[in-house]
Amino acid sequence: MSQQSASHHDQQPGHDHRSGHGHRHGKGHGHGHGPHDSTHLDWNELAPALERQAEIAGPAYAEAAAWLGTLAPVPGVRRVLDVGSGPGVITALLAEAFPLAETVAVDGSPELLARALRHAGARGLGDRVSTLHAELPEGIAGLGRADLIWAGNSLHHLGDQRAALAEFAGLLEPGGLMVLVEGGLPTRHLPRHIGIGRPGLEARLDAVHADWFGEMRAGLPDSKDEPDDWRALLAGAGLTPSGTRTFLTDVPAPVAPVVRDMAVMHYERLREGIGTGLDADDRATLDRLLDPADALSLHRRTDLFHLTARTVHTARKG
Repeated sequence: MSQQSASHHDQQPGHDHRSGHGHRHGKGHGHGHGPHDSTHLDWNELAPALERQAEIAGPAYAEAAAWLGTLAPVPGVRRVLDVGSGPGVITALLAEAFPLAETVAVDGSPELLARALRHAGARGLGDRVSTLHAELPEGIAGLGRADLIWAGNSLHHLGDQRAALAEFAGLLEPGGLMVLVEGGLPTRHLPRHIGIGRPGLEARLDAVHADWFGEMRAGLPDSKDEPDDWRALLAGAGLTPSGTRTFLTDVPAPVAPVVRDMAVMHYERLREGIGTGLDADDRATLDRLLDPADALSLHRRTDLFHLTARTVHTARKG
């Protein structure tokens, strides 16, 4: 499984794969880069975008990690699993938040795990960050015991979420913390009226993506039609819910080049992945947004921004 965060392929209210952490979960289902055929992803190609996504959201995730330190006392956390780590940006944040722990990046992509090690080394964390190649859900049992398990925008890529959560709960040490990043709000980059086509383009993209997301879920191995009641799912796994918070990433206009580049890549993948689900006018609007020569394109707009929210659900093992 690979954290892509992020991604972006979770993009609907409560399932934003356009921005975040990014994950690939067993059977090649990608996460974090926009709807598309996620069984044929080039992780070397996607990795820079995944890193940018997570870095843009870094302050929000750092705030979330600090909050976790109030729920799981830092001195008692000795092993952390980052399930669906992707290129390891969040892995490093978790390692910094829990300085006595071994933090393990878990992913199904060797390319992304190699990036996770390089990223940890660059931040002086190489002696406390390790990697574990695993395809989930089959590989859950082999992940080993942990005091904290972080699954960022990844559980919904496993067909039977309830069964997977029960397995994760079995890995937790007594008093250990299960952390799910699921839900929140879809990412916004543009105002409602952008001067091209009909107003409300992003809302229509959300609707098309919601259909895609449902099809993706239905097509997963052992898929179960499970409501997104994460607190109930955590309790059903024998855990005690211990708090839910939502963390905001707000980058107003004018944006830095890295944020602009991320928006361009995001819309490129949307055009590739769900463009056929849009009407001709909206496809033409996307084409103009992606045309560097167009004065109203993403490359030149002065009203481009990045705004999203990620919800973090926690539960403790008794």
